[in-house]
This record gives sequence, structure tokens and C-alpha cells, in this order.
Amino acid sequence: MSNIKAAIAGVQGYVPDFVLSNKDLEVMVNTNDEWIKSRTGIQERRILKEEGKATSDMGAAAVKGLLEKTDTSAGDIELIICATVTPDMQFPDTANLIAYKTGCKNAFTFDINAACSGFLFALTTGAKFIESGTYKKVIVVGADMMSSILDYSDRSTCILFGDGCGAVLLEPAEEGFGIMDSILKSDAEGMQYLHMKAGGSLKPASHETVDAKEHYVFQNGRPVFKAAVSGMAKVVNDVMAKNNLTADDVAWMVPHQANLRIIEAVSRMGDFPIEKVMVNIHKYGNTTAGTIPLCLWEWENQLKKGDNIILTAFGGGYTWGATWVKWAY
Repeated sequence: MSNIKAAIAGVQGYVPDFVLSNKDLEVMVNTNDEWIKSRTGIQERRILKEEGKATSDMGAAAVKGLLEKTDTSAGDIELIICATVTPDMQFPDTANLIAYKTGCKNAFTFDINAACSGFLFALTTGAKFIESGTYKKVIVVGADMMSSILDYSDRSTCILFGDGCGAVLLEPAEEGFGIMDSILKSDAEGMQYLHMKAGGSLKPASHETVDAKEHYVFQNGRPVFKAAVSGMAKVVNDVMAKNNLTADDVAWMVPHQANLRIIEAVSRMGDFPIEKVMVNIHKYGNTTAGTIPLCLWEWENQLKKGDNIILTAFGGGYTWGATWVKWAY
């Protein structure tokens, strides 16, 4: 068996300039700053407001920064995978558009839709192309423009989400660093609690679906909260037990930034002190597939070669998982 692992060789993030604060939301919907902070931990989120801009533009900005930071030629990128639930359009795929906008003309591209777990699913998939020897330079993007599918009169959802993107470069490594293991799960029984009702082949867009606001995120918060806590806590413990890791062995846990109370519960159940848990939900809200790479980007200068990092996420579908990464630089 090959000793090649897919190592993260660089990480870059992008968030739009426009800040939507809780105070701003107070004049848009029946809510207030204290109510939002006490239930979610969110203080503000970023929104892509520029006319004609979409998810691929955020992805392209992150990829351009990543190529520059890692001194990598766009022509050397062989695969781009984009995790998103807010593609620019049904087709072509958003990864294809990102490749075009960044000059990655030799890259094979595709999108993955696993909601908030999308980055983990895409990261694990991209790693397999490296481990098999098929490719040597793979970019994995997690990007979502959640503002495009939010009903800003629905306080149960519009307070939670923001727009943002992160990207990582994967390269082969044989020194025991990289994407070490993943446990990924899905269960469509959760569909009833978190979904978009219309816009797919089951219920194509029509005047009726638009009038009924069925092209926005629908979420029943209580069952989602419960499933997210139990799902992430179990899969984190499972991937650590499988690999004989304890909380003392792990430098950082990187949870999906859905809700501060979820993050704190998963931290307690995994026996991780909150000081070892990456948290930036207060600044960006839930950027769906973007949350985990945005955390890695913000904490990059605190990461050390050889650090054990546990990534975990839970998303609509349901989808969830955990990935063990040994930091490579």
C-alpha cells in the first residue's frame, strides 16, 4: 500500500466587504441583537452585495489568493472540487466557473452538494485523487452565498447565515502528514427538517412556488440542533477512537460554525477545552461549506507542522462527518 497522503499545502479565505450586523437585522425582521447573540453567538455576517457577483466569484478570489500564497501556477492545477449548495446556476458547475475565472485551464472540475458537510466530503474526495497517484495538485473549495436563498422576513433562518468561501491546496506527502482518516455519514430522514422545498425536478420553479417562498432555506431548528450535537459528537469520538487519539493528542478541533451552543456542546462531549476549539461564528455566521476552511485560514499562523486537527460538520440532508488531519507545514 502506498504511503502517499494528501497534505494541505496552503489555505486561503474570502469574505465579502459588506457587514450585516444584528442591529441591521433589527430593522428588517422581528428580532434583536441580544436575542440573536444569546441563541446563536452571532454578532454579524458578511453579504455579497455586488451586482452580478455570485458564489464562483468568491471561490475565484480565494483560489487566486491561494495560488499566489503557495507560488503555484494556475496551469499546474489538475482538479478543482467546489462544495456548495448555492451554485451560480444549475450548470455549468461552479467549480468549472472558478477554474475559468482563475486560469486553471488544465483542471478537471466538479461540484459536491452535501450542505454544511460539503467541505469535508469534498476534502476526502480530493484526497483520494492524490493518494491514488492520479493527481499531484488539487484544490478543494467550500463556498456559499447563502444570502441568495434566505427569506429576510423569516427570523428563524435569516439571522443564521452569511456569505463566504475558503480553499485549500492538496499535494502528495510521504512524511506522515495530511488527510489521515475520515468518517462521513448521511441520512435523508432529516430532509423534513432542513431543505429547500422547490427549484429541483420534484417541484420545478413556477409562479406558485415563488409566491409561496419555497425557494428559500426551510429549517425546523429544534430537531436539527439535537441531531447536529449528537451526530458531530459521536463521529468525532469515533474517528479518534479508530485512530487511538485522545483529546490531549489533538491540537485543535474545527467544528462547522452553525451555532455557538452546538459548538460548545460538541466541545464538552468530546472533552475538548474551548480554548482548543476554533470559533469565528460571531464574525461570519454560518457560511455553510465555507465555515471550516475559513477557520483554518484565520488560525493558519497558529498551526504547527505535525498538529493533529479534527474537522467536523453537520448539514442538511442530513449529512455529517469528521476528518483527522495532520498539519503539514
